[in-house]
Amino acid sequence: MVNPLNYFAKDVGIDLATANTLIYLSGKGIAVNEASVVSINNKTNHILAIGHEAKKMMGRTPAHVDIIRPLINGVISDFEMTQEMLKNYLRRVTGGNLRNYRRAIIGVPSDLTEVERKSVEDAVVGAGVSKALLIEEPLAAALGARLPIDEPTANMLVDIGGGTAEIAIISMAGTVTSKSLRVAGDHLNNDIIRFVRDEFRLIIGEPTAEELKINIGSAMPLEEKVEMSIQGRDIATGLPKEVIIRDSQIRAAIGRSLKTIIEAVREVLEIAPPELAGDILRRGAYLCGGGSLLRNLNELIAQELSIAVHVVDDPLTCVVRGTGIAIENFEKYSPILSHPMIPKNIRV
Repeated sequence: MVNPLNYFAKDVGIDLATANTLIYLSGKGIAVNEASVVSINNKTNHILAIGHEAKKMMGRTPAHVDIIRPLINGVISDFEMTQEMLKNYLRRVTGGNLRNYRRAIIGVPSDLTEVERKSVEDAVVGAGVSKALLIEEPLAAALGARLPIDEPTANMLVDIGGGTAEIAIISMAGTVTSKSLRVAGDHLNNDIIRFVRDEFRLIIGEPTAEELKINIGSAMPLEEKVEMSIQGRDIATGLPKEVIIRDSQIRAAIGRSLKTIIEAVREVLEIAPPELAGDILRRGAYLCGGGSLLRNLNELIAQELSIAVHVVDDPLTCVVRGTGIAIENFEKYSPILSHPMIPKNIRV
């Protein structure tokens, strides 16, 4: 007998990422697009803000307020805060009711261990969803980009997020070969922080580094040189100080990390079956994730590897749109999902 409550139950797709969390509601589309950040009063353990409001507080809080990023490099590092963050976002979708979630499909890095995958499942179920299923981020991104993943042809995805860079070749709804790196957007921010400290003896925070990356960062020289004024704390005097940073300096700061990502793409290409390598030569690779918005990154990869590189439409929402497609076509895509882990029976 069909449970009548299932008619009112909701299915969601979740991109639970290091930098941002996005939620797709079946039949509606993207309902949440927030930062994966929580601020908490460490004296009372009271949550002060979640999402973009918490992110605005980074580097500006008193000692009794902690800013927590519950995911690091795509892995849950603070289970309790991840669960609270998800509860908050899911309540926003339903107006406060957490009982109506039947199923969730969550995008995860392809190299998570079984323990890390179980942690994601438990966090989502603990947040109010009846059943949690996982999909590897490259597959979700390919679905979201509307690539023909069901066909016997190569679809190469380079998904550069905040914590991880996922590189995969997909054919016939499966991953043929892949590689996951812990070098992505956050790593580039840290590169910029170190560069400014070493070159200018100036201490800046992650928000300022991210502004530099977004506003004047590029993978290759720009036609018009750009610069940006930033403020920080002088290491020698401890006093506020302002300096001018040029686009060429940001390229120097992030150059080594970009080379690491490109070499990983090269490694995946080198182990691809010959027929699929031919497909990639004809069709090119597809770039998505927040990192794909770095100016000229697709051109640099294309130049280094001699293949065409296309930036997908709306690269920031590619993974969550893919989870949404899997939710809306559940029977079709159920075989590519990782279903909840059930402990094996142990005979004594």
